[in-house]
Amino acid sequence: MAISPLAPVRGAGDFFALSLDVLVQLFRSIVKRQFQFAEFVQQAWFIASVTIFPTALVSIPFGAVLALQIGNLTKQIGAQSFTGAVAVLGVVREASPIVTALLIAGAGGSAICADLGSRKIREEIDAMEVLGVSPLARLVAPRVLACMLVAFFLNGMVSVVGVMGGYFFNVILQGGTPGAYLASFTALAQIPDLVVGEIKAVIFGLIAALVAAYKGLNAKGGPKGVGDAVNQSVVISFMLLFLTNFIITAIYFQVIPQKGG
Repeated sequence: MAISPLAPVRGAGDFFALSLDVLVQLFRSIVKRQFQFAEFVQQAWFIASVTIFPTALVSIPFGAVLALQIGNLTKQIGAQSFTGAVAVLGVVREASPIVTALLIAGAGGSAICADLGSRKIREEIDAMEVLGVSPLARLVAPRVLACMLVAFFLNGMVSVVGVMGGYFFNVILQGGTPGAYLASFTALAQIPDLVVGEIKAVIFGLIAALVAAYKGLNAKGGPKGVGDAVNQSVVISFMLLFLTNFIITAIYFQVIPQKGG
């Protein structure tokens, strides 16, 4: 069966339409005090339980690799005093949101897509619509908000673990000076760096949840279709996350003045 060349465009339009509908339903349910708080708490706990441990494990080598690479580079150019500042910038501004996004999309997003997809092929979604219950307000909106909340806190955890890992590998393994490493934090880093990292994490969580919900609600072809939808949601989420990261970083550098050494 031939695939229409307009299929990707139509799919993108359907995704953006779904995203707007979800945001409208989320806002409306909060204003009318009809938000499914119990579902939100359950989903937030589930997403956190499947992402906290893997995220902590992944953040340690991320911080270690950055510390080792930056430590060697600063030695070569004679700028060892800025090792801590550069390592913190790399972790807080880029590594932490990316690690958080990958785990949220890979673990949390795939679980959301599989859950909604299985409900779709069992015709539970159609039954809810027949009964006048909005699946977007009842199922999707709490999961989207849960992903955003968990991503926010996970990013903070990754930042702390990554910085601690970078400190350990730079000071213990590379013979760096603890005082110089800690003192250089404020040389280049600033509060907006942490703020933009948290904003990235929240936006990444939003995108991952929306993509997972879209693919899950449009799953077809039985269990195999659900599996295909999960794979597609993870791949699409990764592509959108990296594109969004580039856009946010470019805007950040244009809006926020950077500190000099």
